[in-house]
Amino acid sequence: MVHHGLVERLVEEMGQLEIVDAHEHLPPESERLKLKVDVCFLFSHYTRNDLISAGMSPSEYERMLNPELPLDERFNILERYLPFIRFGSYARPAFIALCDIYGYNDITRQNYKEISEKMAEMNKPGIYRKILVERCKAKFVLTQAGRTDYTEPFMIPILPLDYVALVKSREDVEKRSSELSMDVRTLDDYIAWMRRRLETWKQNERVVGLKTSALPRKEPPPTRQRAEEAFKAIMNGNATEEDRSDLHIFLTEETFRICAELDLVVAVHSGVWGDFRRLDPRLMIPQFSRHPETKFDLYHMGMPWVRDTAFIGKNFPNVYLNLCWSHIVSPMMVRTSLPEYVDIVPVNKIIAFGGDYSAPALEKVWGHLVMARENIAHALASLITDGRMDFDQALWVARLWFYENPARLYNLPGMKR
Repeated sequence: MVHHGLVERLVEEMGQLEIVDAHEHLPPESERLKLKVDVCFLFSHYTRNDLISAGMSPSEYERMLNPELPLDERFNILERYLPFIRFGSYARPAFIALCDIYGYNDITRQNYKEISEKMAEMNKPGIYRKILVERCKAKFVLTQAGRTDYTEPFMIPILPLDYVALVKSREDVEKRSSELSMDVRTLDDYIAWMRRRLETWKQNERVVGLKTSALPRKEPPPTRQRAEEAFKAIMNGNATEEDRSDLHIFLTEETFRICAELDLVVAVHSGVWGDFRRLDPRLMIPQFSRHPETKFDLYHMGMPWVRDTAFIGKNFPNVYLNLCWSHIVSPMMVRTSLPEYVDIVPVNKIIAFGGDYSAPALEKVWGHLVMARENIAHALASLITDGRMDFDQALWVARLWFYENPARLYNLPGMKR
């Protein structure tokens, strides 16, 4: 049994650590400042799933977050369903942020307008630094919003892999090639464009990786000859869906290869979302095998395939395991699985935290981090109690997970390889 005093000491020490927030969906701060935030925004993003599961209709959810409607009308919608989700792990970051950032222990009919006023007052230039850097102690935030126009030096972009690997039409090819003043007519031309595009993103826009998902893909992948046929069909305007699919798979493999050459990381969503059967992390094993020089950052512990994901991390030196999102999907799954991860996976391959939120849910990054520290403290305390490590060793592991491992994997500024 874990001693609660030990957990509290670990949480306190982890609270002093500088971190890399290794996965967000935050756009530039200017996008957050455009929002008319209020108390309902605390229940945007992932709490949508729980609210709708509890009976809120999708149209009610959209109305709840529509700032053009009266706040009292929108709060009435939230108030009906909040009791059913408030004890869930998706809702807890909202209540932590409510308390720690805005100073309220609960949301009531008497205080929801006052809370909303405080949120609006705080939503001003510098809010990213205030929450992410000053409160969360993030030195870097790896963010995926499909753009690179960040002015904050701590915001580091990762872009969708499909920005280069997915080609639907001749217009796609012409638009992309014109951006780099390249003449692209053949498949080889396009692959050369891909490399140039990735080089310029890395050199000029601080991009450190690309994002894809674990999905069912044709095995073995299409040959170059088949890809050339598909590319010609697209350029001639008579491509079938099979042509587009085969070319996409082939170009994805080429992107993995180029990422290895340019030292860019490939982040991989796995598990959890929607029909998660199609997001099984084990689907990526052929790609992990074919591209041993490419570094893959496998997200979300592959939930619910948590143990399978551990063995992927153990058996493939090029695969790292990222706990982003996991802490709020299932805190208990994280707490009980992490000691097994220490059994199975070298501790320099685990990444502790990524809030996985978009701009309306910015405050919940802090709430999620609080939960991540608690979960990791419980796991490390159990290993201390079992005599597997001492307190100082546990803190060393925590520093690896929260900062050094993601900083080294993504070659972030100031980190020695």
